[in-house]
Amino acid sequence: MQFNDLIFRELIKRGYTLDGNTRVWNIADSKLWYLTPEQAQAFLDLEQSEAYQKDVIQREIDLINGNIDEIIKKLGKKPINIIDLGCGDGKKAALFVKKLKGKVKLRYCPIDISYYMVEKALEKLKKLNAGEVVEFKWNISDFENLENVSHLLRMGEFRNNLFLLLGNTLGNFEINELMYEVKSSMGDGDYLLIGNGLDTRKSEQILRAYDNPFLDNLLSKTLTQIGLKKEDIEYGARFKNSRVEMYYTVKKNTKIEFLDKTVYFDKGDQIVVALSYKYDSHDFKKFMKMYFHDVKVYVSSDGSYALALCKK
Repeated sequence: MQFNDLIFRELIKRGYTLDGNTRVWNIADSKLWYLTPEQAQAFLDLEQSEAYQKDVIQREIDLINGNIDEIIKKLGKKPINIIDLGCGDGKKAALFVKKLKGKVKLRYCPIDISYYMVEKALEKLKKLNAGEVVEFKWNISDFENLENVSHLLRMGEFRNNLFLLLGNTLGNFEINELMYEVKSSMGDGDYLLIGNGLDTRKSEQILRAYDNPFLDNLLSKTLTQIGLKKEDIEYGARFKNSRVEMYYTVKKNTKIEFLDKTVYFDKGDQIVVALSYKYDSHDFKKFMKMYFHDVKVYVSSDGSYALALCKK
């Protein structure tokens, strides 16, 4: 696999901290998970795995399907842009597009850091033939360009937006930073639908979704791109500080050299590659109401997942 200097620079910049006698390196940043088509496809493979489908994907889809009529009723009959943040392959947005097809004028705009994901979403939604599918330079982007995107889309008759932030994407970010970016890009009357896991305080239930060889296959690619060998690292997940930490333990002393920099990993070092923040139901609702005056929260029957429909 080709050496990735972006990941290596992030490692050098952040360095490590000590947890007792253990050196802990932290390069948890979701932007690093989808840098190559191989990584993006590994994420789609994870979503298709039986355990992840059961513990994450299906809970959100069931919540959407169970409440989609009420959500759509709130959107009204005016032409609408569906802005799919962290779109993946577009399957969640497709639920709304299918339901709205023929009822309102639609325009779909997927946004993802991975061009591979954007292409998958565009391909899926074009097949539905339910409205315009927008392709422009900001499709492949992080969320810092959202104001530009929403401004360009809010032209002509398409004055209203439904932003989708599904698939636990919120949990991969510092909540205040991301919520500020998203809200700033919204206009009065726009809606935002967020899907995120909840902290049920049953850590074994939460961690079950993260003990998954497909997740290991995805996240290990972050480290093999900086010269670590898959057989020399061991995957683990733990629930800590209201978040899931996914990390690798280095199994042997390893030296990595790139350009004029050298990094030494000691046996037993831990490298955190992913975080997933969980909020209990109370805190999740409190955060939503901090940013929006009109919020409706739908919670799964087992209390492990929530949808929040927020209106600006």
